[in-house]
Amino acid sequence: MFSKKKKNDNTDPIVKNNAEEQMNNTEDQLNTEATTEENPAVETEVVPELSAEEKLQEENAALNDKYLRLFAEFDNYKRRTQKERVELLQTAGKDVIVSLLPVLDDFDRANKAMETATDINPIREGVALVHSKLKGILNQKGLKEMESINTVFDTDNHEAITKIPAPTEDLKGKVIDELEKGYTLNDKVIRFAKVVVGS
Repeated sequence: MFSKKKKNDNTDPIVKNNAEEQMNNTEDQLNTEATTEENPAVETEVVPELSAEEKLQEENAALNDKYLRLFAEFDNYKRRTQKERVELLQTAGKDVIVSLLPVLDDFDRANKAMETATDINPIREGVALVHSKLKGILNQKGLKEMESINTVFDTDNHEAITKIPAPTEDLKGKVIDELEKGYTLNDKVIRFAKVVVGS
């Protein structure tokens, strides 16, 4: 009996020591895991909090950057629109001039015909045709003649050159004669009619 007890006693302390060491190791692991879970900031770097003044400086820098970009964008827009406006003014009359070129060709032909012509009637008819062609082209572009004779004098449409005594009572304050025709372009006066008014 004693021998069995001694054997059990001899083996027991070694087994106990091994078991205690294993328990101590697992407890240490659990303790270190628990501390890292509770304090995750220990492993990561701590970012210092910005003061109110630094936050305002950052906001100010961001707003200044935004302002400069907006200003540059607007400046580019101004330059682009100014360039487009200049190009438009330079080529604004191109459409009208191109449409008038056939009339210019007709006048050139009329001039050649006048050099060798002996009869004036065909030349007169040719000039009348070119004149009506020119008027037709200008009417297509929105140009209209003002009717002034026997109408009431209107400073919005007429420019009085002189006043003469009216031949009849009903012509007082009305246009008696027209020295230069007035024109409107798309219902806007581009040249006032120069007229003689009865008084």
